[in-house]
Amino acid sequence: MSQIIRRLGVAPCYRGSAGGATCPDLFELADGNFAVIGTDATDSLESQLPEDAARADYERIVVITRETLIKAKADIPDA
Repeated sequence: MSQIIRRLGVAPCYRGSAGGATCPDLFELADGNFAVIGTDATDSLESQLPEDAARADYERIVVITRETLIKAKADIPDA
């Protein structure tokens, strides 16, 4: 398994997290992939996937807030 090398965007405490740390988050991994902390919405969204999208048994559909992604935008590499 890869290691987290950096957060994309700002820490949850700077986005209004009441607990200071438990909120959606995005991380870049050493292997170039990304890790997401979000709300598991697989059960409610899987039936709405387009015909050309599918999920493996080991995958989950995760929802993050719009603010989380917007705050991370500047940190997401173009290539």
